[in-house]
Amino acid sequence: MLAKGQTVIQYMEQLAPKHVAMEGDKIGLQLGSLSKEITGILVALDVNEEVVDEAISLGVNLIVAHHAIIFRPLPSIQVDTPMGKVYEKLIKNDIAVYIAHTNLDITEGGMNDWMAEALGFEPSASLEDIHTDNLYKLVVFVPKDHHQRVLDAMLDAGAGAIGNYSHCSFNMEGYGTFKPGAGTDPYIGSQGKLEKVEEIRIETIVPASIRNQVIQAMLKKHPYEEVAYDLYPMDLKGRTLGLGRVGKLAEPVTLKEFVERVKVKLDVPAVRVVGDMNRSIKKAAVLGGSGGRYWKHALFQGADVLVTGDVDYHTAQDAFMAGITIVDPGHNAEKIMKVKVAEWLTNKLTEHKYETKVHASQINTEPFVFM
Repeated sequence: MLAKGQTVIQYMEQLAPKHVAMEGDKIGLQLGSLSKEITGILVALDVNEEVVDEAISLGVNLIVAHHAIIFRPLPSIQVDTPMGKVYEKLIKNDIAVYIAHTNLDITEGGMNDWMAEALGFEPSASLEDIHTDNLYKLVVFVPKDHHQRVLDAMLDAGAGAIGNYSHCSFNMEGYGTFKPGAGTDPYIGSQGKLEKVEEIRIETIVPASIRNQVIQAMLKKHPYEEVAYDLYPMDLKGRTLGLGRVGKLAEPVTLKEFVERVKVKLDVPAVRVVGDMNRSIKKAAVLGGSGGRYWKHALFQGADVLVTGDVDYHTAQDAFMAGITIVDPGHNAEKIMKVKVAEWLTNKLTEHKYETKVHASQINTEPFVFM
């Protein structure tokens, strides 16, 4: 059985929720339709004509990419221009394009965590906080015989997370009263008769980002025709997600040794380096893409080195004088996402017994040649 387009995107947005993306970022479905069965998925960093030809040869009809194919408003689509040819091929071959950009960068277990892991450090913080999940207290009243199944549904949907603890809840026995009115079909009792029922009050914490799915999971398992529940906004804040990652290396290394690690682990032929190659590197920061302007954030958090792409001359000068080293592996170092996203989607599709195949693009979209 092949997966539907919307099913694939639901899995993708479990990894990279759209709501954590930076304002104005061009994410989501950019071309084509998801109202179809997905014959195959190609995960790519960029979408150029070569990548589209690869998708056609593989027989896939969905490309999941990191960089947008429509970044600015299009006054027209002329098919005799380079990008016009790309759009034409995509449309003629019914290939949809879905973009996960800063939401994939920011999310836990996404781009910057993958890069940090590859470079040998456990992230302890972000370079800049971007999104904080507001918290709600969800309270629902459940008859005793359905208590466990309703509780399990809520917690399995993601409710009850407090710090590094999951499945947190408070449960208290009591009595609920109600009188079913005309036209009702009560689970307990009969129309016109006041009922007094042993119930359990369940309280748990729900982040705003998954509030609706937790409530739907609860309603699906609750036996009552009309479910009594309350949702209270809280002053407490949930987890905070941000751009970039900072953390300590397992063991100090020289900048020269660290540079070699970057080249190998991020699979780049060359890097640009700012700083003394003999300097000891104990704490590192990484930000995929163009992150040169974040060198001050890295310095403030005590990083010895910032790994990021597209650093300009004057930024490099400023960072050097301030005493922080920079390793620039280029923007294409983000290609680490191709295999990682392909693995994520493959695992999700396999778990739900879908036969849709996922491919990591083999096309190198690096525009520079290193001599």
